[in-house]
Amino acid sequence: MLKGLGGLGDMAKMMKAAQEMQTKVTQLQEDLKTMTVTGESGAGLVKATATAKGELTALDIDPSIFNSDDKEVVEDLILAAIKDAQAKASDRAQDEMRKLTEEMGLPADMKLPF
Repeated sequence: MLKGLGGLGDMAKMMKAAQEMQTKVTQLQEDLKTMTVTGESGAGLVKATATAKGELTALDIDPSIFNSDDKEVVEDLILAAIKDAQAKASDRAQDEMRKLTEEMGLPADMKLPF
């Protein structure tokens, strides 16, 4: 009867899948704000905690490193811990996105908007 309608069913499935993906990506973006990672330096003397979105939320510094003669060392340790936390946050976000794309049957290397 109407031969062309077969394609509309496929289009409706694609639209539904796209909406589902958008919902899941939006939820993941919200979840990344509450997931935390901790970066360390100086064998744990300095710890930086960040969300998986990369926002620094806490800094823990062992009091034993406070010595005015070692100011530059302390600054380096703090920066190293922050960079470690940011790298772990980025890795965590990528891992979570990869899980989401695999769950939805999308190619693992597909870049989604965030």
